[in-house]
Amino acid sequence: MNTELLEALNILEEEKEISKETLLDAIENSLLNACKNHFGKADNIKVNMNRTTCEYQLYAEKTVVEDVEDKLEEISVEDAKEIDSKYEPGDIVQIPIESKSFGRIATQNAKNLILQKIREEERKVVYDQYFEKEKDIVTGIVQRYVGRNVSINLGKADAMLTENEQVKGEVFKPTERIKLYIVEVKNTTKGPKILVSRTHPELVKRLFEAEVTEVKDGVVEIKSIAREAGSRTKIAVWSNDPDVDPVGACVGLNGSRVNAIVNELRGEKIDIINWSDNPAILIENALSPAKVISVMADPDDKTAGVIVPDYQLSLAIGKEGQNARLAARLTGYKIDIKSETQAIESGDLPENYLELSEGVYEEEYEAPYEEYDENYDETYDKESYQEEGYDGGSYQEEGYDGGSYQEEGYEEGSADEEIVFEEIDEE
Repeated sequence: MNTELLEALNILEEEKEISKETLLDAIENSLLNACKNHFGKADNIKVNMNRTTCEYQLYAEKTVVEDVEDKLEEISVEDAKEIDSKYEPGDIVQIPIESKSFGRIATQNAKNLILQKIREEERKVVYDQYFEKEKDIVTGIVQRYVGRNVSINLGKADAMLTENEQVKGEVFKPTERIKLYIVEVKNTTKGPKILVSRTHPELVKRLFEAEVTEVKDGVVEIKSIAREAGSRTKIAVWSNDPDVDPVGACVGLNGSRVNAIVNELRGEKIDIINWSDNPAILIENALSPAKVISVMADPDDKTAGVIVPDYQLSLAIGKEGQNARLAARLTGYKIDIKSETQAIESGDLPENYLELSEGVYEEEYEAPYEEYDENYDETYDKESYQEEGYDGGSYQEEGYDGGSYQEEGYEEGSADEEIVFEEIDEE
């Protein structure tokens, strides 16, 4: 038994995850190649290898003839009878070949052929491993900055986090562990090329699948995601089980689940809203935390007109139009927001609307959690669920105070709606 060869093959199979059969095929091909380099051709050369013991026999098949014209493929009758007296002209004789007789060049070429096959199989194993993880998240270790790109070690392969796929403002330190979304895996001559991202919206979805059991099991579905990496993300969730609150499941007890994801995204704000097949309800939820008076949606044109109280206009639009922009991406509708005063001036609301609605919003604002409280069990009572930074399942940035939030640079009712929505229309 060729114990040394067998032991080497077992080690390669264990460490490199290359099958023994593939390596044995590579050895057979290298022996044939060595014969070709040594004799000039190898058409009549055969290799018999025992796949269990790794013992092999190398021989040349020669035809018995009266007059030998090609010594590589023919043998005389006299020489054949010296091997065995039964051979007659036309018979095939198997002549053993000693691989030790090969020259240095032939041996070196055979060695290089085996090493090349090992490298190819190693790259193929790595490619297959990460190709299975395409469109999924992995944990990588930061190695170093290469210009403005970041080299990331994923275990058996390295990936490059390009500047375009980095969240603006994020700075990484060597040996730091980060979560990455594998966008694409390409097979190249130099090995697999893995494209990773920290800005892809699917990164947030995969993080919720890893953190929230209900999402992983399919009880809670993430219907839509709108993300501005590093700043804010809105996700719309739906429950297939009427006994499971999708927003509460994603938020977790005392916000534990969503906080873990926020920490991984380095403070990026996450709004979690209820999905609805009714576009008007969905748009109203998407504009959370702003309160909405009415929504008029046109499913055919994918447009919607929204009216909000005067003091909620800046909140509905958001800083630099972010809240309205994300809501539009989340729902797929082009949203036009007007305040009560603007709606009355344009004729969308009756002139005496403010008098008729006096006192209504104060009552709604005093008890905004009544519709949620009916669906929560004892774990999600008003006191424990209504923690700092959470408003009906929406993770809010510091500075939100019910409906009275005044963003820096916005005075009540002074938001320049036309300028904000010119940016949205262009998108």
